[in-house]
Amino acid sequence: MRPMHNFWTVLFHTYFTKLRSKQFIISTVITLLIILVLGNISKIIDFFNSGENQERLAVIDQSNSLFEPFKKQLKEVNPDIQLQKTNASEEELKKNVLNDEIKGYLVLSLNDENRPMAVYKAASLADSTVPNDLQYALQQVSMVWTAGQLKLTQEELMKLNAPVSFEMEALNANAKTVEELNQARGLVYVLLFVIYFAVIMYANMIAMEVAVEKSSRVMEILISSVPPITQMFAKILGVALLSLTQLALWLIVGYVSIKQNLESMDGGFFSFFGFQNTSLSTILYAVIFFILGYLLYATMAAFLGSLVSRIEDVQQLITPMILTVVAGFMLAIFGLSNPEASYVTITSYIPPFTPMLMFLRVGMLDLPIWEPLLGIGLLIASIAILAVFGARVYKGGVLMYGKSNALKDIKKALQLSKNK
Repeated sequence: MRPMHNFWTVLFHTYFTKLRSKQFIISTVITLLIILVLGNISKIIDFFNSGENQERLAVIDQSNSLFEPFKKQLKEVNPDIQLQKTNASEEELKKNVLNDEIKGYLVLSLNDENRPMAVYKAASLADSTVPNDLQYALQQVSMVWTAGQLKLTQEELMKLNAPVSFEMEALNANAKTVEELNQARGLVYVLLFVIYFAVIMYANMIAMEVAVEKSSRVMEILISSVPPITQMFAKILGVALLSLTQLALWLIVGYVSIKQNLESMDGGFFSFFGFQNTSLSTILYAVIFFILGYLLYATMAAFLGSLVSRIEDVQQLITPMILTVVAGFMLAIFGLSNPEASYVTITSYIPPFTPMLMFLRVGMLDLPIWEPLLGIGLLIASIAILAVFGARVYKGGVLMYGKSNALKDIKKALQLSKNK
């Protein structure tokens, strides 16, 4: 019973110490404010745009026939752009633009092939929205104009521009439909980002926690009363509870903000984002791979943190682990467009990449059940091996002080753990 008592003591000490820390409170509050801003971004943009006038553009129509059809077409594309036909010279219009009296001006004309063309001039071309809308509207006018030159009827023009019929059908009876793939792709995106940011943020926190206690020499006292594997996993789960607390706050605030700002949400929150038909097994796999991925990297971070005696060395030592997470994240992102690629299949069985790559395949492909189970088994085995190895390194590493040198330090830590 004593080891379990020590386990819970270290776990809750880690949890409540971090929960009350200024760094945790400030980072949580700042992130909550960012989530609130992002969740209400449409209202914020409308607030700042409410006092602005429509985009005013002057138009010189050298063809004497393009202005009206162009104005009509542009109104359908972007009604906020206000066109005004003018006979002023370009020098006068240039002065008006530079004095902020108008957004810019457009010169409409016909080219050598008797087709519409335009030149848009503004003080700056940083705003690409307006020229893109102008170009699209002119393209539509040009199509109608050319059809008139070729004496095509409206029906013939509609047939010419009608979209082609293109359907997709999977021959495998158990293959996912396009809708199911899109839903799975969205869920995979969410899990990839959650794993990525959880490891980046909380694995670093675990390593820092160990390094801070070690630098204060508290570890020498703790290690004599609490078994190293008990202490290591107590800290890992303590930070895990802390991360769940923080994530829960962020998700609740984000959910409320988004729901309040999407009045046109049909079918509820999850239906609006396309997750209404996500299978229970996919969600279950998402939870399993997230937990196992977190434990794998958290265990690695704990014993790496035990190797440093200065807080400044933590980031340097865990950088290879962070780069591994980044590599897995990038492989998964590229694999979203082709989850059947051989590199995705191979890397899904490599434990550091399994949480992201195997879930990618589970979510988007119809896999035999032994494949995800094998991935889960490999992760559990890796965590167990890493826990045993990590506990030995942890046990010796917390007694080491001085400059850090990863490979030499691991060897020295293993020797110290045997002698202790």
